[in-house]
Amino acid sequence: MAKITSVSPLAPKRFPDLPVIKGACFATAAAGVKYADRTDVMLALLDPGTRVAGVFTKSATRSANVLDCQAKIGINDDSGAAIIVNSGNSNAFTGRAGDASVKAICEEVARVTGLPASRVFTSSTGVIGERLPHDRINAKIAELAGSVDAAQIAAAAKAIMTTDTFAKGASAEVDLPEGRVSIAGIAKGSGMVAPDMATMLVYIFTDARIAQSDLQSLVSQINDKTFNCITVDSDTSTSDTVLVAATGASGVDVTADTVAFKEALSDVMRDLAHQVVRDGEGATKFVSIHVKGALNDADAKTHALSIANSPLVKTAIAGEDPNWGRVVMAIGKSGAAADRDKLGIAFGDVTVAKDGWVHPDYREEQGAAVMKEQEIEMTVDLGIGEGQATVWTCDLTHGYITINADYRS
Repeated sequence: MAKITSVSPLAPKRFPDLPVIKGACFATAAAGVKYADRTDVMLALLDPGTRVAGVFTKSATRSANVLDCQAKIGINDDSGAAIIVNSGNSNAFTGRAGDASVKAICEEVARVTGLPASRVFTSSTGVIGERLPHDRINAKIAELAGSVDAAQIAAAAKAIMTTDTFAKGASAEVDLPEGRVSIAGIAKGSGMVAPDMATMLVYIFTDARIAQSDLQSLVSQINDKTFNCITVDSDTSTSDTVLVAATGASGVDVTADTVAFKEALSDVMRDLAHQVVRDGEGATKFVSIHVKGALNDADAKTHALSIANSPLVKTAIAGEDPNWGRVVMAIGKSGAAADRDKLGIAFGDVTVAKDGWVHPDYREEQGAAVMKEQEIEMTVDLGIGEGQATVWTCDLTHGYITINADYRS
């Protein structure tokens, strides 16, 4: 795995101060899953009554961990719950050995904590195709369970990193008539990031009290506008997982229709999604792509992703080249409806093209000035309907090649 020597230039200045979530506590350990000199396992223990919702990769080669979590989501049980995550090895494409590793870890967590194995959720991230040395993880579970602390969520964020250059966290607090509800989340993700449900590994915790069906509905809806709207390199992971746990410890009831809670959860999920893009392998530019005027929202998203995933568009951005012809190309190949003679393109507030042709007032130096910025907005107006969508991506640089050419070394 390539050694990351510097933090992304798009990273936040520091890890945020996350609120303590009542009913959730965390611990980390160095199990030596791949490296001997770093924490690589995190455990979250959650109070009885916790409800867990999740969305997962649609990859046909998804990992044993993902399959196990999918089977457990929605099980109504008033027992507590546990989430245990390792970095360094994805436990994907490991056949029956992968299933056995998940079973062994779940059983050991259950034995140590007294939880049912059906309430233990596992994730693994790292190299594909290598057997997970689960014995090393199991040897640390008693230590983990004995050292959990509600204030250790930042350490948990660091333990799940692979090629990430910074730990990712986000939070929100909502004052409702019954009282305050807090939300805190962590994520990992840097490469092998493309929207096909959610992306990477994300764990969000709230002390709100909510029915599992309502929580699942919210997570699925918000996911489509956040994690499913980001892409770093168009490659969908075998391990993508988003788990949201509601402990209910605040005593404040919310539903899928509680607007303030939904908006706060959306803010946290969007913030984490953006941080993943900002940590894209080798990234130097954060790019927002807005598409409007499509036949429908689905077509708008198809166009936006075609632009965001185009290596030619992404390398032009890296080279600070306002090559709007590559945007036209990406729209044309997307498969969604478009009319060449109605197309409009803007870079930032600079109108580049309108009604299917370069705008008469556009000057190349205007577009070049926008491309020199660290945060870039592109807007495409298809002019044929009311559909709209926004996706977020980054540029494609030599740094991406360096990291991934050496990933397993």
